[in-house]
Amino acid sequence: MRTIAELPHPDFKITIFAMNQKFIIKFEQGTLEQVYKIAEIDVTNGVDGVFQLVDTEFTQSVSARFQEMRQSFINAYNRHEY
Repeated sequence: MRTIAELPHPDFKITIFAMNQKFIIKFEQGTLEQVYKIAEIDVTNGVDGVFQLVDTEFTQSVSARFQEMRQSFINAYNRHEY
C-alpha cells in the first residue's frame, strides 16, 4: 500500500492510498478511523476523481459518523465497569 496524498482538514486526518487497483480513503480522528475503498476503474480522472469524492457533504457525514462511533464506544465502555 502506498500513500498517494494527504488532504488537509481541521477535524480529522485524510489519507489516500493506492493498493491492488483500489483507492483507499482513510479518515482518522483520535483513536477512531473510517476507511472507504473504491476500485480505480470506478473513478474517472484517477486520484483527482478521489479528491472530488471527498467533498463537503461527504466530510460532514464522516464527521457525524465519528460522533456516533465515539458515543457508541463510550456507551459500551460505561456498561462495563473498568
